[in-house]
Amino acid sequence: MPTYVTLTTHITATVRTCFAVLRQIRSVRRSLTRDALVTLLRSLVISKLDYCCSVLAGVSGTQLRRLQSVLNAAARLVFSARRSDHVTPLLRELHWLRVAERIQFRLCTLVYRCLHGTGPAYLADLLHLAADVDTHRRLRSADGLTLVVPATRRSTLGDRAFPVAGARAWNALPSSTRNAQSLNVFCRELKTVLFKKSFL
Repeated sequence: MPTYVTLTTHITATVRTCFAVLRQIRSVRRSLTRDALVTLLRSLVISKLDYCCSVLAGVSGTQLRRLQSVLNAAARLVFSARRSDHVTPLLRELHWLRVAERIQFRLCTLVYRCLHGTGPAYLADLLHLAADVDTHRRLRSADGLTLVVPATRRSTLGDRAFPVAGARAWNALPSSTRNAQSLNVFCRELKTVLFKKSFL
């Protein structure tokens, strides 16, 4: 599969840039308080992982692990942990979602915005509520603000398209989260759901 489809080139550049920044931050680690260090990592490293990460939905586990290695290194830097130390307790204490869940967070947030008129119109037009489709009106699944998942021919490409990946991620959320009355409430509840998925 071409690298522009697998996003290998993009991920390689992101990982390389993030580790370069981590090396620079490590050199001044002793001069920073923990709060300042976390703020710096969020601004200069994690922001790069999160930027447009919704397009990474469906990438291979190998590519996700490369991105996760950046987040793990950042967490270990905060606690001055060794590379051999288990990283899960560190991520949990920092309340940082793993990369896979960070992608889901951005994807679901984009879906929420599209459904509430604040997302890009060209993406919103690709989403269809199950309740608005005649063949779905009588289905129980149409009652909870669920989306129609379009059929695809190729799982490697079609399943990663926004209307497919977005609808699946959205439909997997609890109905109480999907029906949140504001974006702030939705994001708060969504992070709680994904955090539990990551660590509990």
